[in-house]
Amino acid sequence: MKKKRMTHVVLSIAVFLIAFPLLFALIKATQSPGQVMSARLLPGTMFISNVRSIWENYSFYRYMLNSMKISLIIMFGKTFLSFFAAFALVFMSFRGKKVIFAFILVTLMMPTEMLIIGMFDLVSLQPPAGTAEFLAWFAHPLKVLFEPVRYGFGWTDKAVSVIVPFLASATGVFLFRQHFRNIPGSLMDASLIDGAGPWRFIFHVLFPLSRNTVGALFVVQFVYAWNQYLWPRVIIRNESAQVVQVGLKALIGNAEGVEWGQVMAGAVITMIPPLIILILLHDQFMKGIALSDSK
Repeated sequence: MKKKRMTHVVLSIAVFLIAFPLLFALIKATQSPGQVMSARLLPGTMFISNVRSIWENYSFYRYMLNSMKISLIIMFGKTFLSFFAAFALVFMSFRGKKVIFAFILVTLMMPTEMLIIGMFDLVSLQPPAGTAEFLAWFAHPLKVLFEPVRYGFGWTDKAVSVIVPFLASATGVFLFRQHFRNIPGSLMDASLIDGAGPWRFIFHVLFPLSRNTVGALFVVQFVYAWNQYLWPRVIIRNESAQVVQVGLKALIGNAEGVEWGQVMAGAVITMIPPLIILILLHDQFMKGIALSDSK
């Protein structure tokens, strides 16, 4: 019994230390400008006022809407593409499957910071004026070799510039592949014998068996997309199209005269959408992300 109590004490202390930054931000978000810079850790009465101020003066709702739209599209798009990529790698027969999967895993070692220059050129440069101009460039191997990113998509200041580069997910493909490998291949064979094609097998058999993994990927990809800062900061220059994490930086502005109560209120509001997604998909997330002994 004593050992169990000590375990609970240690776990309680660990939970408090992990949750303390959130509690601190929540308390400071309720305080007035005079209280927020003090050591006072008692809740105030300014939370609604701070939220109203950033909502009206900084158009914070616009950043929230931009991030919500981008995050939902990335969440559904990444999960959809990962699902079908893993289906091909597990249930389809073709040469080079292991090599392709190895290349997919290699992309896990390439963070956005490493690829950001090439991504910026590809996304921001203007496309060729016509097919003839592109073919004239492509017909010279040396130009293609030494100037591989001669043309781009011209997506600067557009939401698509933040969405498309992140629709592929090596993590998602890996998780779905590991999950699909635990599903007997005889299920697909039986479905084909019964007259069900690959699409019917996917939507009537494979998808219902993969709901937990899908829910887990929904949570992971939404949080990842919601927390993007560096790439939107680089590729989007129009403030009205920016995401919420960059919008938080706008609340700070210059070091002088920063309303830290409003900044903390913005940080608290920013946590709400990912928290809602996690609460709604909590069971699927816990079941889908956990790897059993057989995996």
